Amino acid sequence: MLSLKNIQNNKLIKINSSGLEIFNVNSKRQTHNSMTKEEIIIQLSTIVKPYIQNEEAFKNISEETDFMNDLEINSANLVDIVLDVEDEFKIMIDNESMDKMLTIKSVVEIIIEKQTAQ
Repeated sequence: MLSLKNIQNNKLIKINSSGLEIFNVNSKRQTHNSMTKEEIIIQLSTIVKPYIQNEEAFKNISEETDFMNDLEINSANLVDIVLDVEDEFKIMIDNESMDKMLTIKSVVEIIIEKQTAQ
């Protein structure tokens, strides 16, 4: 399982079965179009953190994590997350795409799709 955690000073740590990797991410300077899936997940984790109700599920976040069932985020806060994702990744999310944003994996796919279309 891939585990991603945000640490201070724009440094991020990626922990997986191969070990750990530390890298810098400065969202204000980096173009999001060049981000890897893992970097998008880390950035998304930062966006989602204020809205979670299940801290244990957040510690084990992965692509399969479900916002409502696992993180216990309510539907009103999902709208806030969509707005935050639009701002952070400089994309527009239509209603059809918004309806699909139920898991980390689906949000990552939508972000990549929207960025590619720009």
